Amino acid sequence: DVIEIWNIVFVQYNRDERGLSVLPKQHIDTGMGLERLVSLLQDVPSNYDTDAFTAIFQNMAGMTGDGVGPYGGLVGPDDVDLRDTAYRAVADHARALTFALADGAVPSNEGRGYVLRRILRRATRYGQQILKAEPGFFTKLVPTVIDVFGEAYPELVTNSANIIEIIDEEEKAFSTMLDRGIKFFNNLQSDLEAAKVTQVSGDKAFFLYDSLGFPVDLTELMAEEAGLTVDTDGFKNAMEEQKRRSREARFANKAGGGKPLELIAEQTSWLADKGITATDDGLKFKVDSPQARVEAIFGGDAGFLDVPATPDGAVGIVLDSTPFYAEAGGQETDVGTLTVTAPDGTETGTFAVTNVRVFGGYVLHTGFVAAGEVPVGASVRCEVDYDVRGRTAPNHTVTHLLNAALRKVLGDTVDQRGSLCNAEKLRFDFSQKKAMTLKQLVATEEITQKYISDALPVEDTVMPLAEAMELPGVRAVFGESYPDPVRVISVAGDCSTEFCGGTHLTNTREAGAFVLLEETAVAKGIRRITGVTGAPAHRAIEEGKVMEDQVAAAESYAGPDADLQTMAIDLRKEIDSSVISAPLKATLRGRIELLQKKAADANKALLAMRVDRALNDVKERVLLAKAADEQVMVTKVDIGADGKAANKVIDAVKNLAPDVAFMGISEEEEGSGGKVLVFAAVPDAMVEGGLAANEWVNEALAVAGGRGGGRPNAAQGQAKECTDVGTIIFAGTVFATDKAGANV
Repeated sequence: DVIEIWNIVFVQYNRDERGLSVLPKQHIDTGMGLERLVSLLQDVPSNYDTDAFTAIFQNMAGMTGDGVGPYGGLVGPDDVDLRDTAYRAVADHARALTFALADGAVPSNEGRGYVLRRILRRATRYGQQILKAEPGFFTKLVPTVIDVFGEAYPELVTNSANIIEIIDEEEKAFSTMLDRGIKFFNNLQSDLEAAKVTQVSGDKAFFLYDSLGFPVDLTELMAEEAGLTVDTDGFKNAMEEQKRRSREARFANKAGGGKPLELIAEQTSWLADKGITATDDGLKFKVDSPQARVEAIFGGDAGFLDVPATPDGAVGIVLDSTPFYAEAGGQETDVGTLTVTAPDGTETGTFAVTNVRVFGGYVLHTGFVAAGEVPVGASVRCEVDYDVRGRTAPNHTVTHLLNAALRKVLGDTVDQRGSLCNAEKLRFDFSQKKAMTLKQLVATEEITQKYISDALPVEDTVMPLAEAMELPGVRAVFGESYPDPVRVISVAGDCSTEFCGGTHLTNTREAGAFVLLEETAVAKGIRRITGVTGAPAHRAIEEGKVMEDQVAAAESYAGPDADLQTMAIDLRKEIDSSVISAPLKATLRGRIELLQKKAADANKALLAMRVDRALNDVKERVLLAKAADEQVMVTKVDIGADGKAANKVIDAVKNLAPDVAFMGISEEEEGSGGKVLVFAAVPDAMVEGGLAANEWVNEALAVAGGRGGGRPNAAQGQAKECTDVGTIIFAGTVFATDKAGANV
């Protein structure tokens, strides 16, 4: 046998759209990793035979189904039932996920997060289908991984609870779909074999992915095990079609309401072949309205146009230079106009820019011709809507301030996980296991606002990436790649230092104000804060003051408690729909809940007094009826619409006159014409004689459109409205007289 232990790779260049460039640091990769070195020292033929895997395999063996057995080290054709392949995949993926989560990564539906989700689902399928382990087995492997590697990698121990929690949630989520997915695939396999077809169609693979959560590489693996292949091109086409629909929906309001325009490699190559150089966007951080030349006009499906663009739908324009900021780094695109100008200054066309994006160095200005026409080669005046940018820049700068504030409040473990900045709001995603407390939200909002009121200078510097990485306290977004050289945005030196290519303020006071509107969860271990700056923030602050005044007025209200209850309910609805500070909103909700409790307690006390009076009144009338030898009693009772109070009345009647059939009618509010409660109790002897309480209640309520339920001995019901309670009393009296022939 031959085992490769050393494989030299010279790492020297980086390739991007501009070609090859020399890396700032060159080195040699020998491939001599930890497992390969350990396999040599322990004299075993495979990484999986080292003690790095032994404990994991042993734990896994204890969770496998009957007849599976322990790991045997079989590979290739010898591993007929794929048992040992499954062992290796599960163990390797358990290690990878444990380390990745300890480093702050989280499973998600895109980028690196989706890689984690894919390998977890692959391991789960191997464990449950091949090794016959019960759902939840994968989470139980994590403590073993931590035991093996925790001493050398203490971050595993520190973050163990979080790692286990995330893996457990992900495993449970996929386990609910796994059985369905396996059943679907097995049925599909049978259908293909019957039709003598050996390929899983792209549509079926996409269904497994989109509806059942099966990554396509997992479908390919299962297909290979079944002697099938997967139409990966068909899968990619289905995926692209879904993405296309999503993009068109997302950008429907941009590009003049048409579909988004994108330049793919074929089109950027066409531009390069025509000698058109990448767009110079050096003016995007300045306030200017420069002239530029139209280099190409892109018509989407029609390709590049050789005729002038006219008002016939969305097109994309490539310029030799531009002051427009293209969508990047969470900041939305600039908007504005391109005005065609003749040598004599005459304006012959206007193009509305609604979206700006970069493809291979070419900046594509998407929009529509608003007037005249725009030909290739024309000179245009580039006019950015600096009012929109002026409202976007504060939101972008404040995301940096918010990032710094969160680290002060929650600790340095907080990492940015994404952002969105436009002219209306800012949105900031960050790593955090649970919802922030009210105290933390208040502190975050106050610290961010203080950064603004302190009028801190904001500076931007372009420097080599290697040098920038050494700056004290520098922050970078997890999973993001940065250019070299890189732009660094610094706020007052040590307040905030981040890599960023967006547009920013020159001083934090220009943001005016900040209001934290919302804090929510977007994924496991990731929270999102939404906020506003400038005029929207001032409006939210003023609206918050109005809400505070209204709550204070309600707290000092000295009128009827019923009015206070209504007032509190209306206030709660108003506050819920208001655009005010989230910490303030939470505080006001708490104060309203106290008001509601106060009103409810008072109403409860009043109702108790009302019920006591009603009970005393009923007792007197029952004794009089008993003395008069009446067998049936139908009467009004003032207990509101309280079913529990009705039971108390029934118990009192039974104690005083067990041989009397009783019906009580009570309005929720006397004379209101609203809800009415009807309840009845009938002795056994009278039930046998034909008078049933449930029928009695329904007959009485029928005149008011109500209904009830219960047993022949006891029943109750309600009508939503009743303007004349006398009709119910009359209907109840007539029914009892007819059924029992009794003295009423």
